[in-house]
Amino acid sequence: MTFKTLDDISDLHGKTALVRVDFNVPVEDGRITDDTRLKVALPTIEKLQKLGAKVALLAHFDRPKGKVVPEMSLRFVAPALSALLGTTVAFADDCVGADAADVLKLLPAGGVALLENVRFHAGEEKNDPDFAAQLAALGDIYVNDAFSAAHRAHASTEGVAKLLPAYAGESMRRELDALNAALGTPVRPTIGIVGGSKVSTKLDLLKNLVGKLDALAIGGGMANTFLYAQGHEVGGSLCEKDLKDTALEILKEAEVKGCRILLPLDVVVAQEFKAHAPNRIVDLGAELSGDDKIFDAGPKTVAQLKDVIDNSKTLIWNGPLGVFELPPFDTATVEAAKFAAEQTQSGKLIAVAGGGDTVAALNHAGVVQDMTFVSTAGGAFLEWMEGKDLPGVSALG
Repeated sequence: MTFKTLDDISDLHGKTALVRVDFNVPVEDGRITDDTRLKVALPTIEKLQKLGAKVALLAHFDRPKGKVVPEMSLRFVAPALSALLGTTVAFADDCVGADAADVLKLLPAGGVALLENVRFHAGEEKNDPDFAAQLAALGDIYVNDAFSAAHRAHASTEGVAKLLPAYAGESMRRELDALNAALGTPVRPTIGIVGGSKVSTKLDLLKNLVGKLDALAIGGGMANTFLYAQGHEVGGSLCEKDLKDTALEILKEAEVKGCRILLPLDVVVAQEFKAHAPNRIVDLGAELSGDDKIFDAGPKTVAQLKDVIDNSKTLIWNGPLGVFELPPFDTATVEAAKFAAEQTQSGKLIAVAGGGDTVAALNHAGVVQDMTFVSTAGGAFLEWMEGKDLPGVSALG
């Protein structure tokens, strides 16, 4: 799809830009423990400031469910954002009405204000037209810089975009460009890595990817279901045996569409779920007792995956290959991640990754900065991989 960006604007002097950001930051004892989401918004805010705009930031925090919940106020974010921007960020006690309008009226050109939690209003999550109109009344243009909230058809992500000239912010643009490079118009051959615990949570994802990729590696607990479906023993491992027929259907669909499925050739098993538990590597087809549990992919599996990555031009990754939180069951994920990072840094590979566990796993491997793009969008990234329409993105087109 085509969408307008901030490069399509030459001057906004004195005009108000309503900017949807994701400031749903992790907090502990009233303190922000990770300010990544604030930093991600800085390029858009700073670009709008240079264009002379008054910047009005729309965001949600936690789940107040349409009611004013004082402990879910966004007020605490304003000082932290002020420190990052090097300028005072004003705060409005509401995101619509006189409170918001008065704060914005006093802002100078290039000034920044954070408006109160949009989810304090029931109309936000209902995408109520009247609430969207109240938001739109505050601004001259709308900018969406929160891809992580783009899978929600809410007033601040979709409704208001239909009422004002709408643009993608800098973070949104980077995300959409990266996603297009991974699945939209990728450089082939393409490979996907999909891991995680359950097939049932990623059925739509698998069905979409087998029709788009040249190869797909399946790892984590979900690989056990596919191995079981093929008649292999999985011992006491996590396995959705009731999805045997579904797994076989996906394998058949992949064959029809020319997507090579990579399943473990060997696995690492242990009888206890704890770090450094006694473990052994067994080849596919080996007998497993009821106490044996598969916690990671083995070295032959990793070697095969590296070989396919080495012969690919584009990689899209969602989910770890094993229980990466517990050593030594992080080995396959770390080795594959480091190899992908090396290929990316050498210019041989475009590597795009995303999803909560994926980001944590790549951070654990120390390679987040070495990949082409790592999305922190979670649900929105997964729904995009599933081929679903994202209302907040579609509204920009």
